[in-house]
Amino acid sequence: MIDWKRVEELRSEVGEEAFDEVLDLFLEEVDEVMTRLRATPDQTCLPADLHFVRGSALNLGLKEFCAICQGLEHRLAQGESVELSALLDSYAESRGLLMAAGKARSRVA
Repeated sequence: MIDWKRVEELRSEVGEEAFDEVLDLFLEEVDEVMTRLRATPDQTCLPADLHFVRGSALNLGLKEFCAICQGLEHRLAQGESVELSALLDSYAESRGLLMAAGKARSRVA
């Protein structure tokens, strides 16, 4: 679900404190889009929203979430309708895992 190697690479690239800031910013921005998609998805903005969250998640190694986004983007490009429940579920699970890992790491530090 999560490429933990990528998470650790990013953490070592930017440093522990900056990583926490990057993670907070990621969660804030992606949470906003995901909340909008859950409540009132706008079909005209959906391709851009999916592209944005996929790119953001890719940087953090959320590989399952990215794969779902990519599949949805492809279906939209083909003119097909899409169901967002798998995307929403994957994000919720990925977010929970990232948060749990961050809390576990802060208890050890």
